[in-house]
This record gives sequence, structure tokens and C-alpha cells, in this order.
Amino acid sequence: MNELDNLARDLGAALLARGEWLSAAESCTGGWLAQSVTAIAGSSGWFERGFVTYSNAAKVEMLGVPETTLERHGAVSEATARAMAQGALAHSRADWAVAITGIAGPSGGSPEKPVGTVCFAWAAKEGACEAHTRHFAGDRAAVREQSVRHALNGLLQRLEASPLIA
Repeated sequence: MNELDNLARDLGAALLARGEWLSAAESCTGGWLAQSVTAIAGSSGWFERGFVTYSNAAKVEMLGVPETTLERHGAVSEATARAMAQGALAHSRADWAVAITGIAGPSGGSPEKPVGTVCFAWAAKEGACEAHTRHFAGDRAAVREQSVRHALNGLLQRLEASPLIA
């Protein structure tokens, strides 16, 4: 097993022990997080669904991201990541959601948002929605893999710090 498999397995065990479900909203990772968690046998007991919303239209139509958020902040922003995570909760039966949106490269970056900029959000049905931005080095595959790893680690940390949902 590789590191992503181990993280996904640990996340699944934590969610299963709590009787909680996960949904994912992905852009630049193109479903890699969903693939990582569904590679784990038994994930149907804790992974509810995934949304691959690569285009802005998909973010609006599938997750309810406000067009004004995209216009004001751009697709790669903490505001959009928050809206994606909240939309994944609203459009699923999950207790937890994670969102990933970024610029994996090799093109598409700008001085303000260079290649490797990735915004994340984690939301709990009965709690807060947190977001932050990271900058990853490497080629497209490396940025995407680091993003999935970071998102899974972030979920595990938040699960460990969160009381059980009643």
C-alpha cells in the first residue's frame, strides 16, 4: 500500500467508527481523491459521493457555487473552495465534505496565483467550514498527488478534533 492508500484506509476507519459519511468536490484533482477512497474495500460504508466540477459551470450547476463568488474571487480561491464544500454537503447525505480547486499546470498560472496554487475546504454538516491555500512544487501529477494527500490529512485531523455528530 502507498501513502494515499494508507491515508484513505485510516480516514475510512475513522468515518466508519463514527457512523459518518464523506462527500468530495474536486476540480484540479479530477476525481483522484474519490478514486483513492473508493480503492479501499468497504468504502461504500463511508464514502457517499464525489463531484468532479472542473468547469465553472459545473461548480454552479452541481454544487450551487454562486456565480458572484467565481466572478469576484475566481475558481481558485478559498471562497470558491468553501462554496464547493458546502455545496457537496447540501447536495449529498454526507456528514463531511472536502473541496479541492487549484492550478496543477503546466499552464494557467498568474503572478497572483502561480502554478501549484491549490485551495482546500473542509466542512462538517454540524460545524464549521475551514479553508486554506497551499503552494505545491513539481509537475502536474505531483501537484495533484500532493493535493489529494493534503486533503485526506486535513480530513483526518478534523475528524480527530471533532466531537461525534449526534
